[in-house]
Amino acid sequence: MSTLTVSILQADLAWHDVKTNLARFSESIDSIGQKTDLLVLPEMFTTGFTMDAAANAEKMNGVSMECMAQWAARSNAAVCGSLIIKDEARYFNRFVFMRPNGKFEVYDKRHLFRLAGEVEHYSAGDRQIVVEWREWRICPMVCYDLRFPVWSRNRPDLNYELLLYVANWPSRRHHAWRTLLRARAIENLCYLAGVNRVGTDGNELPYAGGSAIIDYLGHDLVDLGDGVGIASATLDKALLNKFRQKFPFHMDADSFSIHRESDT
Repeated sequence: MSTLTVSILQADLAWHDVKTNLARFSESIDSIGQKTDLLVLPEMFTTGFTMDAAANAEKMNGVSMECMAQWAARSNAAVCGSLIIKDEARYFNRFVFMRPNGKFEVYDKRHLFRLAGEVEHYSAGDRQIVVEWREWRICPMVCYDLRFPVWSRNRPDLNYELLLYVANWPSRRHHAWRTLLRARAIENLCYLAGVNRVGTDGNELPYAGGSAIIDYLGHDLVDLGDGVGIASATLDKALLNKFRQKFPFHMDADSFSIHRESDT
């Protein structure tokens, strides 16, 4: 497929209320009146960004995974977002990419937000993934990963066309959110979808949204502003490839390797 239609869902998440959040997203997904290929939900879309991992975590066969599979099947689209997962004795802020056939891939958030204590409650991932979906290569990231460009740098071993960031990025750093999203799209010569939340969480922290789909030039294709809503954009791989061929900036990029904890 030369084109991919991406839909982003910006929501006011109910604090620590999985049932309510799942019901709201189910209604929102069913209300989309157009065909789409990919539905992107925020970070920790079932609970809000909480450090109470033990009380809110699910297993990989839990109700949220079941709902994601149902949504994907009903809409014939992939559904993705992050949620709290308990894996053996550890907790992860885990991004799930769910396909309509019930198969899925996962990415565990690499950069844990120490200012909120995330490093004390969750385990960090140590690997990047690229998901192949409808002939597109898609690289998922989570929130704080956005501040670390080396981790998301497009290079031969990743070689993606669409970069995703799901987040609970607070209002006080809203300018950084929007600026860094554009920077990641421009520097990686890719399309980008960034999905944030709105409202106020259980810690009285406000969120200003700013979810957007951005092209490889850093231009907004859609921007949801600061309200609850859904927006879609159709991405064109032929246009992206034409731009990459005309402006092959990637050929002058520095080479590097990433050393993971598992390598030491």
